[in-house]
Amino acid sequence: MSADLVRVRPGVYHDSVSLMRVSGALSALPGIEVAVVAMATELNLGLAAGLGFALPEAGQGDLLVALRGAGPDDLETARAELDRLLTDLTVRTVQGGGGERPARTVRSAALRGAGESGEGAATLALVSVPGPYAFAEAMDAIEAGLSVMIFSDNVPVEQEALLKRRAAELGPLVMGPDCGTAVVCGAGLGFANVLRPGPVGVVAASGTGAQQVTCLLDLAGVGVSHVLGVGGRDLSAEVAGLSTLRALAALDADPSTELIVLVSKPPAPETGLAVRRATRALSTPVVTALLGSGCDLDCDLDGGSGGGPGDLTHAAEAVLRALGVPVPVWPSWPAPVSPRAGPAGTLRGVYSGGTLCAEARTVAGTGEFTDFGDDVYTRGRAHPMIDPSLRLEALARVPAGDVALLDVVLGHAADPDPAAGLASGIASAVARGVPVVVALVGSRDDPQGLTAQAEALRAAGASVFVSNAHAAGYAAALLAGAR
Repeated sequence: MSADLVRVRPGVYHDSVSLMRVSGALSALPGIEVAVVAMATELNLGLAAGLGFALPEAGQGDLLVALRGAGPDDLETARAELDRLLTDLTVRTVQGGGGERPARTVRSAALRGAGESGEGAATLALVSVPGPYAFAEAMDAIEAGLSVMIFSDNVPVEQEALLKRRAAELGPLVMGPDCGTAVVCGAGLGFANVLRPGPVGVVAASGTGAQQVTCLLDLAGVGVSHVLGVGGRDLSAEVAGLSTLRALAALDADPSTELIVLVSKPPAPETGLAVRRATRALSTPVVTALLGSGCDLDCDLDGGSGGGPGDLTHAAEAVLRALGVPVPVWPSWPAPVSPRAGPAGTLRGVYSGGTLCAEARTVAGTGEFTDFGDDVYTRGRAHPMIDPSLRLEALARVPAGDVALLDVVLGHAADPDPAAGLASGIASAVARGVPVVVALVGSRDDPQGLTAQAEALRAAGASVFVSNAHAAGYAAALLAGAR
């Protein structure tokens, strides 16, 4: 019989990324079925209530803890681990401020460490608070002259447009909202891979799309100068590409950037025209990689007419050719599979990255795909790049005769050992007659270890590819009995 533990900690605040990691760590404990550790916003309270928790009164500035376990002993273990994790977060916050009292505003935090001349002041802020509060913090950063990365999602598009218009007036760059990945001057932010420095600058309205392209470049020996995420709605008609245009101009002015890659879903027509005009006016060559549901990727070199092959792997290869770098054979670790009589089943895409999911659906040309990183699945729980539970449940439901296709994304902030969490689910699927194919997105220097993860996934029975497009093509061929 399951038991619940619900607590409200008044006035205790931690950012959503940190709390997401805490929830993921508690969910992984033996006997813990559900772990929600989040600020007690109306949304999070509703999600916890929807999970069946009886909730006490709580304010939006309070911390909500809702745990469900197999029994009291499991809950007590989880509570003790929660205390330890929250204490560690508090200690890191204080140490990060040099032992000072935490700053109460973004502006005051930015001024810490600055001399009388202003030298040493911060130049970039990362905002990771619940969506309803992100606007005020981001605007505070912009008014203080800071560029800002908004990791928060659920920010209204009207607020996004207002933030970016104000930034255009003052000069800073706004990355996001819902910007999951960035690399600035070699420092990774959000879900970030370990990438070597190099001549390629990236402007990305897609986090996992940028990760796929940059990781392939890294495997080919080519590094990046910066990866500037702009948020998935930046090229919409409402936002009009304001951050994309600003990021393109910033990379064009950067002497360390020799070539720019623009990764996005197709823009709104007028926005796309403005971006094309801008890229043609730059002195730095541009490769555009535009992916959309049901359409191919359009790889244009230096603003040309394009029409090249249609996936992110070809975009990376276009960059390599533009730089005069040989295109390698992308690593793969195929697993033995039983011969199939023909297309009797269904291809099941079980993804954590939205752009990777859309790309796989396009390349495979068949199947049923779910993006478990979508907001509807991440509300009140850790992102599937951290917590594999939802995808394991989906994998367990794939019937014999179907083919399962999933992505595994490495890097900082992601699951420290995703292969370990997925191995049993993969092995069970393979044992009941479900071939499993994995797109492994990562660099050789990521903390999880690319080769070690690939070998562990293959040992569990999966066929592994560093190219998501190659993985999707292989999975479709398995379904058709061509492998």
